[in-house]
Amino acid sequence: MGTARTPQRRAILTGGLAATAAMLTACSSNSDTSSAGKTSAVGAAKSPSPAAGPRPDSPWAAFARLMDGNKRWVDGKFQHPDRDPERREFVAEAQDPYGVILSCIDSRVPPELVFDTGLGDLFVMRTGGQVVGPVVVGSVEYGPMTSGTPLIVVLGHQRCGAIKAAYEAMRDGKKLPGNLQAISDALRPAYRETTRQQHTDPVDAMVRIHIKQTAAELRTNRDLAPLVKKGDLAVVSAYYSLDTGRVEVLTGAPSA
Repeated sequence: MGTARTPQRRAILTGGLAATAAMLTACSSNSDTSSAGKTSAVGAAKSPSPAAGPRPDSPWAAFARLMDGNKRWVDGKFQHPDRDPERREFVAEAQDPYGVILSCIDSRVPPELVFDTGLGDLFVMRTGGQVVGPVVVGSVEYGPMTSGTPLIVVLGHQRCGAIKAAYEAMRDGKKLPGNLQAISDALRPAYRETTRQQHTDPVDAMVRIHIKQTAAELRTNRDLAPLVKKGDLAVVSAYYSLDTGRVEVLTGAPSA
């Protein structure tokens, strides 16, 4: 959904990304000497937090860091890494997140809490039902294409209100009000797949199907697919339980 681009849009996106990277480089080179050794060629900060440790540079290391954080969230043993004034000052000049999270706007699913992370650790995009379009896909692409961010997680969740509303509207042949209909339209492929089989909980089935479809589209995106093929990037689909706080991996978990 929403991954196709015209040559003109591709040129604009590529130029914009290049300009942004150049601007970040300029900001890095102009920083004072106290920041020496803390930034890369694109001004990317390396985490100084002993609690978090060095920035993960591989898909597996990034995935393991996130899942360790989720276990702490489930167990109530938070470290709250990268959330002190020192970290705030450190990432003020530059950032180098190790993960990209595409999740729902639901107030009960804040990625930074769910994975027990902090400032500068994650690029986060949140849309109703984690649906995508050109702007969202471009935002997801930003980290891997400009900073080498090694992990993307498409995170859906239990009892998703957006997907429930879309399912019921399509089932009943109705339209949702205002621009909510755009969310429903984006979810139609997941709805079609859901209705091909009998499910005791069709809404939850649609949530899981949509998560996996979205991750598969990103994994085969013409700009991200080469990074996936080289092993520099993993695209994971995952499901968050509101009841337990646990993140269940559905597809795409990287190997060590």
